Amino acid sequence: MPPVTEIRIDKSEHTLDLVASGEIVRSYRVALGPGGPGPKRYEGDKRTPVGTYRVAGRINGLFHRFLIVSYPNEEDRARFAELKRRGEVPPGRGVGHSIGIHGVGSAQLAGVHKESDWTLGCIALDDDEIDEIARRTPDGAKIVITD
Repeated sequence: MPPVTEIRIDKSEHTLDLVASGEIVRSYRVALGPGGPGPKRYEGDKRTPVGTYRVAGRINGLFHRFLIVSYPNEEDRARFAELKRRGEVPPGRGVGHSIGIHGVGSAQLAGVHKESDWTLGCIALDDDEIDEIARRTPDGAKIVITD
């Protein structure tokens, strides 16, 4: 199996696709943040970001397994600065951080957790699914999140 070069997440479809050699090799259903469509605006808005990122590392044991998304990128920082300038960011809020693609850490929640959007902006799958994604996807792989 060729290594995954890109992860594509479609928020409106609640899907995550693994791409290798330009072809989708596996698709999963995911749970997201309940903040709705559009890019993440600030910390605590519960939105899953929209944009192009990278796998920036991994943490084993956090929600079973956690692939770190390189949020915020330059576009996110610029959007946040503009929102802040216009007074549209609640006091004390930053741009946000710690976005990841992760499991649930519970066999009992497998599949069930995908019936609603429950994360703080992350992308959640079943533990066996994040294990497969982590195994096939190297650090540095591209992540594209769209509405």
